[in-house]
Amino acid sequence: MTKVDLANIYRDYIACLNSQDWSKLGQFVDDEAIHNGRRIGLSGYREMLERDFEDIPDLYFNVRMLISDPPYIASRIAFDCTPKGRFLGLDVNGRRVSFSENVIYEFRGGKIVEVWSVLDKTAIEAQLS
Repeated sequence: MTKVDLANIYRDYIACLNSQDWSKLGQFVDDEAIHNGRRIGLSGYREMLERDFEDIPDLYFNVRMLISDPPYIASRIAFDCTPKGRFLGLDVNGRRVSFSENVIYEFRGGKIVEVWSVLDKTAIEAQLS
């Protein structure tokens, strides 16, 4: 798979998330997917995302940086949103916050098999203080 092919698959995956088209998630995520060291599979991955959108109704994944080096994608995603209650252990309670996620994905057979994700909690803390 070329760098361009992998980047295009990733962009389609992000579009799937932003449209909350969960019926298509299996086109992008492997049945045995691992997230931050935990095997959660496709069903757990979907549950995680559904919970994220429940907790943050205006959640939108805005890709600010994308590096494709097959079989890996590295991405910096920006968020500007209003979590309803507690988020990352912080009492956000509907306040608008902006933060980033740095994430690396490993793809196999055109699907995500492993994800390493770090959210910038410090940026949120600074906005709440």
